[in-house]
Amino acid sequence: MNQHAPDIALRISAADRALAGGALGEARQILEEAARLDPPLPDFWHRLATVRKMSGAPMLAVEAIDRALALAPLDFVGLLMRAHLLDSAGHPEAGEAYGRALAQPRPNPLPPVFAQTIARAESMWAAHQQSMTHRLGEAVEASGADLTPAERRRAERFASNIARTTRTYHSEPTHFAWPGLREAEFHDRAAFPWLEELESLTPAIRAEMDAVAQAPDAALVPYVKYADSEPLAQWRELNHNRDWTAIHLIERGATVAANAAHCPATMGFLSRMVQPHIAGCAANAMFSLLAPRTHIPPHVGVANFRLLCHLPLIVPNRCWFRVGAETRDFAEGQAWVFDDTIEHEAKNETDALRVILIFDIWHPDLSPAERAAITAAVSAAAMPVGAL
Repeated sequence: MNQHAPDIALRISAADRALAGGALGEARQILEEAARLDPPLPDFWHRLATVRKMSGAPMLAVEAIDRALALAPLDFVGLLMRAHLLDSAGHPEAGEAYGRALAQPRPNPLPPVFAQTIARAESMWAAHQQSMTHRLGEAVEASGADLTPAERRRAERFASNIARTTRTYHSEPTHFAWPGLREAEFHDRAAFPWLEELESLTPAIRAEMDAVAQAPDAALVPYVKYADSEPLAQWRELNHNRDWTAIHLIERGATVAANAAHCPATMGFLSRMVQPHIAGCAANAMFSLLAPRTHIPPHVGVANFRLLCHLPLIVPNRCWFRVGAETRDFAEGQAWVFDDTIEHEAKNETDALRVILIFDIWHPDLSPAERAAITAAVSAAAMPVGAL
């Protein structure tokens, strides 16, 4: 215990009595004298900051709260108070300071007295983020950098990461992580020129999906099929749930003949794709059916050596898909390639069915030798049951 603690406690009590009696100057004098002892008590410095602010010295109040934060750097109340003090002084760093406060866990329960200040904090932080994003964008434009569309998207993401309207997401496969592969939420279309051909086949693929869905021998199964004993919390709600189902064309490298027979155009296109061929693992291709009002929670896939392609076939408004920090609305016939080992989720917010074609491809960074090594290693490791 600090040797000055009893004396500090007496001085705080005396200052509180002075404040209660309306003697602000006396209260401040008592606390300023106590400050010379440099007590290691955040509450003391909070009191001094409050009294200094009441006395019309907001920047001296900031000095006091900085001393409190030196003792408790991540304290939400201290950070919020510091931001509020800067704000009241018209300081340009107030917005950023509010952001630092809002990033910390809040006391629970939070006293109602904080409600107005938090509302101000959220407003100021949002305005600061918007201003910073705009300023960074203007700086890039002023630089004269001749950016391609893909480079421009990366520059915009760089700016939003700095402004903290987005954050960095990384590949986090549940089972198989090949080192050194490029991470991207949605991969650049230019790297996959066959997307245009796939999109042109949308009417034919849609017709084949209708045919197989209505066929008496069609196999419609839950998309997620893990054993109940497996500790995979991300799938608890949808495991074996028919709100998210699949009509498999190729499952773990094996063609599902009863389904594929109805889909010659789709299977013909897939035969030209560079898909992994790993016994018990890949390739995979299916029609994915998401029931109305169904949410696929945030999750990650099993292996970063493959990417997934989506071709939306039936998309009532509104159905959205998020990978990392980027959210897109599905649109019929508009395909994309993404990395499913980066956190992603989807939701059908409508009262109608959503259907897409999904298939996997090798990650384009892999050499033929690496593909062979992966095939051998994954085959030896054995793919987890239920994983796709």
